[in-house]
Amino acid sequence: MQVASLWRYPVKSMMGEEMNACDITEKGLFGDRVYGVVDRETGKLANAKNPKKWPNMFRYRAAFIEPPKLGKPFPPVRVIAPNGQTVASSDDNADKVLTESFQRAVTLSSPSPDAIEFEGYVPEEIEELDNRGSIFTRQSPGETFFDIGKIHIITTSTIDALRSLTPNSRVEPRRFRPNIILETPNEQGFIEQEWVGKTLTIGNKVQLKIVQPTKRCVMTTLAQGDLPKDINILRTLAKENDGNFGVYADIIQPGPVKIGDTVQVNE
Repeated sequence: MQVASLWRYPVKSMMGEEMNACDITEKGLFGDRVYGVVDRETGKLANAKNPKKWPNMFRYRAAFIEPPKLGKPFPPVRVIAPNGQTVASSDDNADKVLTESFQRAVTLSSPSPDAIEFEGYVPEEIEELDNRGSIFTRQSPGETFFDIGKIHIITTSTIDALRSLTPNSRVEPRRFRPNIILETPNEQGFIEQEWVGKTLTIGNKVQLKIVQPTKRCVMTTLAQGDLPKDINILRTLAKENDGNFGVYADIIQPGPVKIGDTVQVNE
């Protein structure tokens, strides 16, 4: 196996940036989800998991103005709104611009030591899901804007498995917002779920502990760029794989990773 692709998302629930190489730190991929949009009225994190309240999250794009470097403060993040307006996190009017764009009073914030809540919506159309049509509330761990794990991993085997199960859908990795995509030649099925409890070694240094499968939500069904809305993505996962796609990992040993690095699974 080898690393096929690396992604980080500087602002929670906005489109991110693909990289050829990146450092993995104790907090995940360096620069991943270092900002979030916070609803001033509720104090909750804006999140594409609740498209009823935040229908356009995936129409915003975020990228660092310059590459961040270990040991130095993060450079500003540039956000491009759906109407093409651009604002940097360092701009004095950043919150004003985003408030006008979202049509809700919001603040572009860094994580705090306290956990922050976010909401999600369970699609009513998918009979296999519990609590259809409901809104649920979860918490991001303190000092992060992550849902659960610090690293999200998917494989080419899992992508191919879902494509075979739903041939009329456009199953592309960006629907699932991974940090790391692994090329898994000669493997079939949702292979990474067999790694839960095991350790991945990437390159010569990085070690990741696979902690649990990634339970998917409505985000996978939403339109992204030229990808259309497709409720069948989540419906198929719910029917065929208990709603899972990919795995979460924690960091045992940080270090640099790059495309082409070899990957080994250890007990």
